[in-house]
Amino acid sequence: MDLNADSGESFGSWTMGNDASMFRIVSSANVACGFHAGDPVTMLDSCRAAFELDVRVGAHVGYRDLHGFGRRSMDMSFDELFGDVLYQLGALDGMAHAVGASVDYVKPHGALYNRIVHDVEQAEAVVAAIHAYDPGLPVLGLPGSALLRLAEESGHPVFREAFVDRGYMPDGTLVPRSQEGAVVHDAAAVVERAVRFAVRGEVLAVDGTVVRVKPDSLCIHGDTPGAVELAAAVRAGLEEAGVEIESFA
Repeated sequence: MDLNADSGESFGSWTMGNDASMFRIVSSANVACGFHAGDPVTMLDSCRAAFELDVRVGAHVGYRDLHGFGRRSMDMSFDELFGDVLYQLGALDGMAHAVGASVDYVKPHGALYNRIVHDVEQAEAVVAAIHAYDPGLPVLGLPGSALLRLAEESGHPVFREAFVDRGYMPDGTLVPRSQEGAVVHDAAAVVERAVRFAVRGEVLAVDGTVVRVKPDSLCIHGDTPGAVELAAAVRAGLEEAGVEIESFA
């Protein structure tokens, strides 16, 4: 099972997360590309740290929304979104190559991630940009999403993701952050959910419904308080259950 975390989200003198510690726990790092978070120095440092610790680098592409941390949905034309995603891929890949690493997969961020679960037009723009940059680049996303369907149709390896610290709706989508139950804060509950995902391929939705999810990767958000300690507990819980941690990339 892959264990991934969002990273590279600091900006200038504003610090977000603890990549150096998180990279000792996870197997894949979704590195912000400067649009929803991150800056050139942070991107470079994150890629270098990931490479040194044998953590795979993923391009965490998002809307151009620094103020809203990429969590506000945006209406964009195909060409606008295509260009923005392509720009972010090129920027992070350049930083990665400078330190001996590479961009090994793509995972959209925040509002873009959620929107292209159902918004086919925006999903088409994202997939077209990824395909134009690298026709074989793997894509990580929500099971059943338009993103993964279109990426697979375009010949990209696709991998399914589950969130150990986010609430689920009965249809398998994430609870919007504006609603109660969107984020799971209790460490024991998060560890139990991670093991249940990995071993049984399921999670309990906010209404108690059992949702079937067979993920290739489990995500822990790196921007939440105590994220490193939570990630360590999740990894320990998975390994105790006999689950080996290894990147899908």
